[in-house]
Amino acid sequence: MIAFIKGTVQSYGSDWLIVDHGGMGWKVSYAHTDRIHLNEEIMVYTYLHYTEAEMSLYGFESQQEQDLFLRLISVKGLGPKTAMNMLAKASADKIILAVENGDVSVLKSMPGIGAKTASQIVLDLKGKLVPVQNKAKGDTETYPKEIEEACDALRNLGYKQSEISSAADYMNKNPQDSVQKYIKLGLQFLVRQKLGG
Repeated sequence: MIAFIKGTVQSYGSDWLIVDHGGMGWKVSYAHTDRIHLNEEIMVYTYLHYTEAEMSLYGFESQQEQDLFLRLISVKGLGPKTAMNMLAKASADKIILAVENGDVSVLKSMPGIGAKTASQIVLDLKGKLVPVQNKAKGDTETYPKEIEEACDALRNLGYKQSEISSAADYMNKNPQDSVQKYIKLGLQFLVRQKLGG
């Protein structure tokens, strides 16, 4: 998989851009062409989507946006073009907030999203999109990538966001050298919490 492309904006349209990287022009579907300029240096996080009929490269301005896109296309009946239209219409934070609040009306206001799909998005993704750093006390602390990946693993194991946030604080105070060790440390912390220790 092509994780990202770094190069110069050679040209762009309403929903695509061409990045010149090493003399090759990469055409990328992109939701925010209103924020870019010709000949500027850009780094685009990417997702390669391929079917028997076509191969398309989708681009994102942040890893958070890329992660949200991947989660959106995991929803039954929601394809990459519709997911990109959602990201063009609203910020990743707004979409995440709508999902977490179960706000179907906001999701329905986005292009290509009907009532059935909006409900499916909430059903499939609620509780899975809150970034670790969006904690209840409202601070903006961020964590190393390894800790965020470990928190994703804990989320997949069924732990609540409030539990994961506490575990993330603990992991951050006890640095490890791999994602696996952070997961183990987080699990030990959560088990102790449940046992009242």
